[in-house]
Amino acid sequence: METQSLARRPFKHAAAFYERFRLAYPPRLIARVAGLLALAPGDAVLDLGCGTGFLAVAFAQAGMDVTAADPEPLMLDAAAMAAREAGVALRLWQGGSAELTPVLGPYRLITMGRAFHWMDRAATLEMLDRIVAPDGAVALFHDRHPDVEENRWFKVLGEVSETWRRRTGVARGEGAHRRYEPYLLASAFREIDSLGVTVRRDLTVDEIIGRAFSQSFVPDGEAKGAFEQDLRAGLQALSPNGTFVEIAELVAVVARRSVRRDGRS
Repeated sequence: METQSLARRPFKHAAAFYERFRLAYPPRLIARVAGLLALAPGDAVLDLGCGTGFLAVAFAQAGMDVTAADPEPLMLDAAAMAAREAGVALRLWQGGSAELTPVLGPYRLITMGRAFHWMDRAATLEMLDRIVAPDGAVALFHDRHPDVEENRWFKVLGEVSETWRRRTGVARGEGAHRRYEPYLLASAFREIDSLGVTVRRDLTVDEIIGRAFSQSFVPDGEAKGAFEQDLRAGLQALSPNGTFVEIAELVAVVARRSVRRDGRS
């Protein structure tokens, strides 16, 4: 399997910004996933590609026994701090999809938040089939921004980021924009439910800049300053007073094994 290279460490400089400026998953979305799967306190959850711990901490707060896994040690440090601040315990494991083995688990749930596109998805799902409990599931979390007037800033962010991504020669995760469903439908996890929660919030220019810096490709040094300058110019042209609104849908794609009429998977 392929995952983030520990040598390349694309999120080394993004961890602090990710924690502060990425959208967290609303508690009611976590509750809906837990309710759909009838999760009980103490159930084992693996948050694969945990980042700064948004999902790991949320499921630990719901009473689950959570392992937070990420290839980037600075992300794990941030997840550990978030857990301490929330008053919950996490098991921490430095590793990604490439390090999964059949001896792990079994897990009632494996979560991935904005991480699946970094992996060899078919191979990852094949391995997950070996470590997810018979009544378990995989839940892929992400956010999306509908094409509405309020989200014009998001288009500017995307355009400036793509220009700099090409300029610096940094590629996205393989097939970053591909839908999850084809991979899931070709795996053992073919029973799919999509759950979503829509949020609205005010944003400042600095918060959008922070969101931009949470991306994996953002350059260092003078190039980082030039990237910020380009983004600020685009945002200034859009809203001279520096106020913005974000409308986003936080989504969980929950996939379980299909159950035959005889009750077997």
